Amino acid sequence: MLTCSYERTTSLWGRISERQREIKRKAKDIVRAVSEGKEEVMTTVVHLSEISNILKMEMLLGELYDFLIGLYSRDNVLIADVRSSDYLMAVELMDELNMDPNDCLAVAIMRRNNIGEIYTFDKGFDEVEGIKRLPPNHPKISLAPQM
Repeated sequence: MLTCSYERTTSLWGRISERQREIKRKAKDIVRAVSEGKEEVMTTVVHLSEISNILKMEMLLGELYDFLIGLYSRDNVLIADVRSSDYLMAVELMDELNMDPNDCLAVAIMRRNNIGEIYTFDKGFDEVEGIKRLPPNHPKISLAPQM
């Protein structure tokens, strides 16, 4: 499962912390690995909307369009629809998981599809039974230093 959770950049906040800069670098590495077909991932239209809302702050609309169309055209990316009942299930999970509804939605969709790994920087997923949060230094992705 692929979700996106990193802070806005210098264009909006002036300065970003080293941690935020590192998260952004690692997020780009994950996106690059998916774009190069090195990873098979699943996301939902809800999480794609979250990603789009973050990226629109840094990309021209044409670039965002190309990125989104590119995701839909990739064989290694599955974008799942979300039913009203899926979101209701997510809301019902909020108390149990102590997470926001969109994170709970990711858990519900993952459980339904027997997915046990998620790319996210959200440490709240570390507490979810049966789900392993793939750290950005997961061996599937080479995180070479950016020069």
